[in-house]
Amino acid sequence: MPSLRIFLDRLLEGAAAKVPRQDLTHVERLALVRRHGDFSLAYSTAVQQKLSYFGDADGYIAFGTKMKHHFALGDPVAHPSDRPDYIRRFVEAADSPWFVQIGEPTARVLSGLGYKVNRLGIDTRLELPAHDFSGKRNETVRYSERWLLKKGFSFGEGAVYLDEVQRLSQNWRADRIVKRWEMAFLNRPFADHLGIDMRRFVLYSPEGELVALLDFDPLFRDGKVIGYTTSFKRKHIDASPHAEIGLTKFAVDRFRNEGLSVVTLGLSPMLDVGANEFAESSFWRSAFERAYESPWVNRSKFNLKGQAAFKRRFHGVEEPTYIAFRKGTLVEMLGLLRLIKAI
Repeated sequence: MPSLRIFLDRLLEGAAAKVPRQDLTHVERLALVRRHGDFSLAYSTAVQQKLSYFGDADGYIAFGTKMKHHFALGDPVAHPSDRPDYIRRFVEAADSPWFVQIGEPTARVLSGLGYKVNRLGIDTRLELPAHDFSGKRNETVRYSERWLLKKGFSFGEGAVYLDEVQRLSQNWRADRIVKRWEMAFLNRPFADHLGIDMRRFVLYSPEGELVALLDFDPLFRDGKVIGYTTSFKRKHIDASPHAEIGLTKFAVDRFRNEGLSVVTLGLSPMLDVGANEFAESSFWRSAFERAYESPWVNRSKFNLKGQAAFKRRFHGVEEPTYIAFRKGTLVEMLGLLRLIKAI
């Protein structure tokens, strides 16, 4: 059966609109991200395997293809003033592709091109240095850090033995809702080693065991790191609920002390997907809302509510992210769900 599915996928992908691919090297993609990668998915578009690229030496749109349809990942990695042109050219070349997890400026361009634009969820943004975990509403976050230190846990950053990381990751995966594979596209697969410019923060137990880790992708503007976005987290299945909260605070505090301006916590899928200012699909808005509230989805597919509740503990600015399409058929949605390995 898997071989038949692969055969059919290749057959359908061969029938997709023939988009001119830009053969950008890994080094060239990272160079563009360092100039224009100021949004949460920018770094991932450059380093994730099995993506294709539309564009030129000055910028690109990363995309994936599944079941005869093309899906753009995030905003264009290009100068903001040039992004509308990349979007218009890709829409024409790819025969009305979908755009997934995009920001408001990209959504506005697509709305002007006749696309329906729905909210996909929320990206939580911590503006530094103003966001400093002070005040009553951040007491639970401060308590988690104090609890860990009182119990003898220790925080750190930097080198970790890869076998420790592998053991922790295997332990973490054993407790996941879906254990057979990791999601892709919106989340690239986890790697034991860090990519260029990434940061890793770790939490050790009083006995010296690696309990949790947080990996961050860099955000850039004009060649300089302006902040980081959470890319991966791993936690021992028996770890205290305080572990991930306290480790996140430790990392954000370090970024603030370094003079960085922003940390984003990534997408909370299906959170706050009500009506927006753009023309949208009421069918998909309702479907997204039902998915978020569904006990079956949260129990057996993805813990949407748990993801949102964790990020809301940090009281950041909640920025809507969008999904845009012209047709929005069930077949296209099935292609997207298969691309991200949700099914």
